[in-house]
Amino acid sequence: MSSWLLVGMLTIPRLLMAQDEDEWPTGHYPLPEQGNVVGDIQRVKASHEDTLIDIGLRHGIGYNAMLAANPDTPVWIPGEGTEVVLPTRFVLPSAPREGIVINIAELRLYYYPAVEEGEAPRVETYPIGIGRQGWQTPLGETRITTKLESPAWYPPDSIIQEHAERGDNLPRVVPPGPDNPLGDYAMLLDIPGYLIHGTDRPQGVGMYVSHGCIRMLPGDIENLIYRVPKGTKVRIVNEPVKFGWTDEEGLLVQAYPSSEEGGDNADSRIEKGLNEATEAVKGRDFLVDYGRLKHALDTPDGLTVPLYLAGAPFEIPYHFYDQLELDETFYNQLIITMAEDD
Repeated sequence: MSSWLLVGMLTIPRLLMAQDEDEWPTGHYPLPEQGNVVGDIQRVKASHEDTLIDIGLRHGIGYNAMLAANPDTPVWIPGEGTEVVLPTRFVLPSAPREGIVINIAELRLYYYPAVEEGEAPRVETYPIGIGRQGWQTPLGETRITTKLESPAWYPPDSIIQEHAERGDNLPRVVPPGPDNPLGDYAMLLDIPGYLIHGTDRPQGVGMYVSHGCIRMLPGDIENLIYRVPKGTKVRIVNEPVKFGWTDEEGLLVQAYPSSEEGGDNADSRIEKGLNEATEAVKGRDFLVDYGRLKHALDTPDGLTVPLYLAGAPFEIPYHFYDQLELDETFYNQLIITMAEDD
């Protein structure tokens, strides 16, 4: 939300005490020694009063991500006992593992806190809401300049005009309180008018709904603001397709729908993804299932998909796969006539 604000600079830090890994809060993970994948996909049962949004927010997952992972589940009444998928496995963005990294395509924020000697390096990840079409969240590198408690909101003329066109007379100053769209806390970025802040509408977290700022759940911003030092680097990236690697599964892909920021079209995204997968396995004894990859890129749901091609019917030289593009599965596209040796 592009705006000017002030009031209530933070002065008293709160420290997150060291905890055993099993006791870490939701969305906190130890960094892997090898690879770049954290967390695991979970499945839970809905109760009769649950909505899909409620379930997601309890587990640190935003609106769009829950809908993508559960396309056939009713949003408002999943139903007692309905199994709900939680996309709580993440390929880390390709940005350096320091400070804050925001992936707008994923609608997530990653925080890499500094650790003391002997502490396990970790990452914390949170759902966010960002700018809708016409109010794009800017990409690039910036930093935290100021941290505020109980901020007042000074909406710019453009937002006042937008509200006026809807018949809503927005005041020049919105004081701190339950109706303030900035929530109770805000961190100013070194980009004029842009902030990371709370919200008075938690249901909008995980959607493209803001005027360009990054909004967080009230509890998440409260947790972060006392621990993120002033001057912390913030990198804002747009990575709708991420490739990860684990020792157990090899190459994985995690794909999200292109954001409303005007990203690549579907064909170029698929072509780019195929090329990136080929590049990722160069020098490795790994055969990519390009059919599964293409399906993941065609139907991006935010779930990690392993890409190992298992069960090849005969020995094929590795280089054969470099440019092989399969449509649905390995078997329904691969037709090779083999002649017996004389």
